[in-house]
Amino acid sequence: MAHPEAREKPRRDTARRIGVTRHDAYSPAMTRKPDGDLRRGWTTGACATAAVKAALEMLWGGAFPETVTIALPRGERPVFALAHRDAGPGWAEAGITKDAGDDPDVTHGALIVARVEPAPGGVTFRAGPGVGTVTRPGLPIAPGEPAINPVPRQMMAGIVEEVSARHGRAPDVRITISVPGGAALAARTWNPRLGIEGGISILGTTGVVRPFSCAAWIASIHRGIDVARAAGLGHVAGCTGAVSEATVQALHRLPDHAMLDMGDFAGGMLKYLRRHPVARLTVGGGIGKMTKLAQGARDLHSGRSQVDFARLAEWAAAAGLADVSGANTALEALEIAGDGLARLVAEHARDEVAKDLAGTGTEVDVVVTDRAGRIRARAT
Repeated sequence: MAHPEAREKPRRDTARRIGVTRHDAYSPAMTRKPDGDLRRGWTTGACATAAVKAALEMLWGGAFPETVTIALPRGERPVFALAHRDAGPGWAEAGITKDAGDDPDVTHGALIVARVEPAPGGVTFRAGPGVGTVTRPGLPIAPGEPAINPVPRQMMAGIVEEVSARHGRAPDVRITISVPGGAALAARTWNPRLGIEGGISILGTTGVVRPFSCAAWIASIHRGIDVARAAGLGHVAGCTGAVSEATVQALHRLPDHAMLDMGDFAGGMLKYLRRHPVARLTVGGGIGKMTKLAQGARDLHSGRSQVDFARLAEWAAAAGLADVSGANTALEALEIAGDGLARLVAEHARDEVAKDLAGTGTEVDVVVTDRAGRIRARAT
């Protein structure tokens, strides 16, 4: 629904760098495009739409096609081969194997199955096994509804209109989308935090998966903010990784749905919070990324921002701390100057975040942690 197609919870800090996970295997380090061209893929929504078309052809035409072509919102016309087909009295179902291209998407290879059967009342949707149900407000789909996003619903409804007209049938169809193994996949995504239970979401606004998409991650942050606000939470937190997130969550005793998966994308989080404010924001992270935030960076990825060590040394000198001009990393500077440097970084980072949120009424605090999850400094 909100996460990438479907972006898996990232393993960002030391505790999660053992392996990458994302409805994706994804970490901020992977947002940087590798050398060479990357192959696009197709969203779960596109796969579900193709499966609906194939199933309707069987239901109303009496035979499954070998392949199915659908039109996507931006004009692409991908061709899908059927990976599953079945039918019985009054129903038919087809399945498409999701191809995420070169995107490290955890749903790559998943079977997206659509069952269609005549039912009064136009086009309706059900969640079959492996597809989640929305349980919290704040998402594009109301609580109690199958986790099938608006654009995939529109695409599937359009296919029903198209195929029903061709076969002279009434466009009254119940569509059930299933994903074998989807409940296990969902545990590796942001769905549980967003209040989507029982399986994955059927996603996509364009039908296309673009490899290593930063925009998809930022969209997930936005949906997390929406869910927190709809739940009436006055305090949310954005952290750079799993270790700092666990520390901040325990410090403030925040529920899971108050925790925003900020990662490297502080700017994407702050821009959205400026338009959709909350009463209080905590930002947490290690000394390196918090130093970059303190020095004005909003994208904290190592490939897109760097610590200004001369400036860091100036801060330390002005505060009477040890000379850190020879440090090669922010962590080394912290080891030289101690927690006094962490306090400076936390204070400057707080001021930067407060500057972005000026006029919103949002209170800001910053927590700097070490790799073991210990708090090295706080600024409120």
